[in-house]
Amino acid sequence: MLVFKFGGASVKDAAGVINLSNIVKKFTGAQLLIVVSAMGKTTNALEKLTKAYADGSDDVNEIFSEIKKYHFNIISELFEPGHSVYDEVSNTFVEIDWMIEDEPHDNYDFAYDQIVSIGEMVSTRIVTAYLNQCGIKTHWTDVRSYIHTDNTYREGNVDWDKTRTSISRDIPKLLEKGIVLTQGFLGGTSENFTTTLGREGSDYTASIFAACLQAESVTTWKDVPGILNADPKIFSDTIKFDELTYTEAIEMTYYGASVIHPKTIKPLQNAKIPLLVKSFNEPDAPGTVIKETADMVFTKPVIILKQNQVLLSISAKDYSFISEDHLSEIFGLFAQNQVKVNIMQTSALSFSVCFDLRPERFERLLKGLAPNFKVKYNENISLITVRHYKLGDLRELATNKTVLLEQVSRNTAQMAVK
Repeated sequence: MLVFKFGGASVKDAAGVINLSNIVKKFTGAQLLIVVSAMGKTTNALEKLTKAYADGSDDVNEIFSEIKKYHFNIISELFEPGHSVYDEVSNTFVEIDWMIEDEPHDNYDFAYDQIVSIGEMVSTRIVTAYLNQCGIKTHWTDVRSYIHTDNTYREGNVDWDKTRTSISRDIPKLLEKGIVLTQGFLGGTSENFTTTLGREGSDYTASIFAACLQAESVTTWKDVPGILNADPKIFSDTIKFDELTYTEAIEMTYYGASVIHPKTIKPLQNAKIPLLVKSFNEPDAPGTVIKETADMVFTKPVIILKQNQVLLSISAKDYSFISEDHLSEIFGLFAQNQVKVNIMQTSALSFSVCFDLRPERFERLLKGLAPNFKVKYNENISLITVRHYKLGDLRELATNKTVLLEQVSRNTAQMAVK
């Protein structure tokens, strides 16, 4: 039994959907569960729609119309007029119509999940309909009935016992009848609300199903030939890894390597299921396999760049040392506001931390810190992480940049730079 995950870039247009079907045809003899993301940049567009709705902007309907137009253009290239997929997609988009007609919800993260999740619901309707049109028997499945989470919107925490029970009860029977196709990135609460698992969470979805079904492997289909040592859009002379250990892959994703969602690896490692990262443009090429393997020798450093960071320095208002009590309060506020730390450093009088900028969470964090702490911060910071570095690598990466914070350990160096 195999699990495939296709990201947004793989289904960004009609040609992408056709290519997906051609890849799937190569595996018609296998039991196959497919996880599909929203098409192209739809998640970004739906995020823009959510913000416009929350802000009461005048362009809400205009943004939404563009999203619908994009999807129906793809449908018109794949299906004859009158095909049932037109109504299925229209009915799915109605869920957003209902939401944006009401006053904005008090909880922004809740509204975000209900709106942004529609991207996956629509893309999977289209892909399922096309596979069936091609004679590939495919069953559309609502992932929210199988991946159960708590009410932590935008970062849903999976209830593994409940999820495992639901998946193992129903999915094997469906797989006996044909391909099962479902949505990435999404979960459901006990109150039947939608949650998301964090950006790029479709990889995590695939690993959850694989672990619960004891799959032979997971393959995530990307627009790159495999896992590279750096982003080829930013760095020249990159190399592809043929193999990576689970441990190295976890380290890379923890520090922000965007090719795989950070939570993806652990369930697969626990179940000893290999993860293949392959190119949907070259499906027969070997790609990269992540599995339990011997320690690796790195001839080039692994470079991970995270942009749009905030560097925040916190000090006590009474100029006292930063103590364990202070740190306990600070970390409590970070957890309460779902702000994840990417690098931190403490000195006698201050505590500095770097994290992804999410404006609404950052504002809540600042309000929480205000009574007891003084804060200074820099925005538009980049965080560079280098694994298996040499000192010359760090000097080169810091050229023409102001280094605001630096940490160096045996295998990993990090620099927050302007």
